[in-house]
Amino acid sequence: MIHSEILTITVSEAMADLRIDKLIAEAYPDFSRSYIQKLIKDGQAFSQGKPLKANYKPQAGEQIQLFVPEPEILSIEPENIPLDIVYEDADVILVNKPKDMVVHPAPGHYSGTLVNALMYHCKENLSGINGVLRPGIVHRIDKDTTGLIIACKNDRAHNSLAEQLKIHSITRKYNALVYNSFKEEEGTVSAPIGRHPVDRKKMAINYKNGKEAVTHYRVLENFSGYAHIECSLETGRTHQIRVHMTSISHPLLGDEIYGPVKSKFHLQGQALHARVFGFIHPTTGEYMEFEAPLPAYFTALLNNFRN
Repeated sequence: MIHSEILTITVSEAMADLRIDKLIAEAYPDFSRSYIQKLIKDGQAFSQGKPLKANYKPQAGEQIQLFVPEPEILSIEPENIPLDIVYEDADVILVNKPKDMVVHPAPGHYSGTLVNALMYHCKENLSGINGVLRPGIVHRIDKDTTGLIIACKNDRAHNSLAEQLKIHSITRKYNALVYNSFKEEEGTVSAPIGRHPVDRKKMAINYKNGKEAVTHYRVLENFSGYAHIECSLETGRTHQIRVHMTSISHPLLGDEIYGPVKSKFHLQGQALHARVFGFIHPTTGEYMEFEAPLPAYFTALLNNFRN
């Protein structure tokens, strides 16, 4: 087997006594649990030169090595998956992404992604700047976040959108349902975000190693113990809204990573919707703005709170 990478994990006190498959999943959250278990089954996880079984529990200070094979690039194929297309022209395509759709292929997720669907719909017309795994993709939204995401059909458009993201000139507004009502009508959370120092599956406020992150929020409706808010992003860090709102005691409903462990709402992931996306068109130079209506589950929750 040809290896593209050998990953080393030094087991911390917090990681000690975790099953090795769970430990690796927390250290490398981009890998699915099934993919990690396959690597372990194939004898690609080692400690002191010995292959490990999935139920092995290491000790603090132990070093785990994971041999990760070359990505199966050829397995990424176009798939005829229906897309809710909000806007499309020769340069860009704007899609209203549903829940439970991963944006681009990653280990353990080589099919059923937005990229697979775009490859089928756009044929060869996707920018190649982000490589084979992420053709056309300029930015991401989480698997269970619904709403607007843009993809580019050529490198010129991609460079234009990437620059707009860099200088924070793109309009991105999200609707979220959060725990706890607000006293103020609006506010701003400005706190750097980086990988959580212990739980590698999480992001966190990280003043030492984090990157600048700014979220503006506006209260749309207060309910008893809950609130409906709009969040506008200046930056686009991983899990930004989820981390920032949790940091001010307003975690998102349905957020299994940052919110309460138990919830009376049986939701599939966080109640977060990318409602508005505005950008300067790479060819015409005109500002364009689009809006995706709130999904059915979101409006049902709102109606429940109002009654």
